[in-house]
Amino acid sequence: MRKGMTFTRFIIEEQRRIPESTGEFTLLLSAIVTACKEISDDVNRGQLINVLGSAETENVQGETQKKLDIISNDIMLRALEWSGHLAGMASEEMEEVYPIPSKYPTGKYLLVFDPLDGSSNTEVNVSIGTIFSILRCPENISAPREEHFLQPGVRQVCAGYVLYGPATNLVLTTGQGVNGFTLDQDIGEFILTHPKLKIPASTSEFAINMSNQRHWEPAVKRYIDEVVAGTDGPRGRDFNTRWVASMVAEVHRILMRGGIFMYPRDNRENVTEGRLRLLYEANPMSFIIEQAGGASSTGRERVMGVCPDKLHQRIPVMLGAKEEVERIHRYHIEMDEELEGNPPYKQLAN
Repeated sequence: MRKGMTFTRFIIEEQRRIPESTGEFTLLLSAIVTACKEISDDVNRGQLINVLGSAETENVQGETQKKLDIISNDIMLRALEWSGHLAGMASEEMEEVYPIPSKYPTGKYLLVFDPLDGSSNTEVNVSIGTIFSILRCPENISAPREEHFLQPGVRQVCAGYVLYGPATNLVLTTGQGVNGFTLDQDIGEFILTHPKLKIPASTSEFAINMSNQRHWEPAVKRYIDEVVAGTDGPRGRDFNTRWVASMVAEVHRILMRGGIFMYPRDNRENVTEGRLRLLYEANPMSFIIEQAGGASSTGRERVMGVCPDKLHQRIPVMLGAKEEVERIHRYHIEMDEELEGNPPYKQLAN
């Protein structure tokens, strides 16, 4: 006999805790989860239905799209445009905001999403996923434009991801902690398997692309030199390194067993402002990490405090174990103070 609460029951019971709730948010989440189940099926059968490999097109960032990028994006749009719960959508794979077609009703929420994070790994069967963030549409706006999506991460109503790996996992926060669910393929339902996820404040595991070391800022080099030195260095203990090149997989590992993930800015032309997208990746993952007791910084300020200035803005990200994130945040401040002379900085505080 199966045990465990289904996602449907979980979200309905959460809704009941809010007397003024209309149920619209619950229905929106259910529609998102249904879309992700369809994406999961396509990912699992990718080699059998010939949807792996390059689509020979580029997205707005100039990156080569995979067939599954386009398929996953279309699934999300098709599953959610008619629901009546959204005023508009924005996707990492589309240059402009996606308006709700006039034939469908609109709602009070905005959705931003990365339909398939880590899609470059599809041919090698590494875990990938869908990341999403829900925002409120400003009042009296029926046809939202780009500026209406440019909200700091602290204004997120909900953030989550679905990881497509050996199991399909859903991780979600609505600002009341983080819960993890696993898809039961037999009944087609997500089951609560990881309630109230928490990240240990300290860790001995870090994830960063070491091949970029020569391009890093001195603060990042200092941090990595210290942890790599292990027991012989100033930290006095050994660290392990991990790197999957799929943010959703990296964050999931941190939630399951701790750690820190870093994708800093560096001196390469396309990474001077950072590599990860603020709206589609950094903000939702930072919301999840903070709600699980971790921290998230650009190196100079809290990620969720950054006010976006464009739809596809990139940003540096260091997130995970609070003690380690605070350390590398401090190293950036000390570096900049030495180079520039006490510039004003925002404190890393939740």
